[in-house]
Amino acid sequence: MKKAVYPGSFDPVTYGHIDIIRRAAEIFDELTISVLDNKAKTPLFSVEERVKILKEATKDIPNVRVESFSGLLINYAAENDFHISVRGLRAITDFEYELQIAQTNNKLSGGKLDTIFLTARLEYTYISSSSVKEIASFGGDVSECVPDFVADMLYEKYNQKSRGESNE
Repeated sequence: MKKAVYPGSFDPVTYGHIDIIRRAAEIFDELTISVLDNKAKTPLFSVEERVKILKEATKDIPNVRVESFSGLLINYAAENDFHISVRGLRAITDFEYELQIAQTNNKLSGGKLDTIFLTARLEYTYISSSSVKEIASFGGDVSECVPDFVADMLYEKYNQKSRGESNE
């Protein structure tokens, strides 16, 4: 069985992430989306919320499962017999950053963890979780970036009305 892990923060999951998930799920028999619990960061959504969001967003993809992990990806991968990590790329700057991580993971794992890069479709290259959070924090319309239920959760976190409605 060919299986892979797609690790990330997913804070929040975007249509770009979901596109990578769908495409990777077609390549592998089993795809595990693993939400990183990074103690050095303060995410908008808790790990539990992000796992729940991803489960909802991928519920129609039968060979996808969602869980969380903390620590080094190489340790998590070894414990779960993952030999392939999936990463999405939007631009050349993503590639430079992701290539360094991929090479480090491969070296530290003794060559047991490889990374496959999937390039973002053009319609998603502008989307980042950071920009989505910023737009939502000001009550802007994020409906083209995230599923409706995620947009609603974002607006709720920021005490904003949905889809750019005024708070007055």
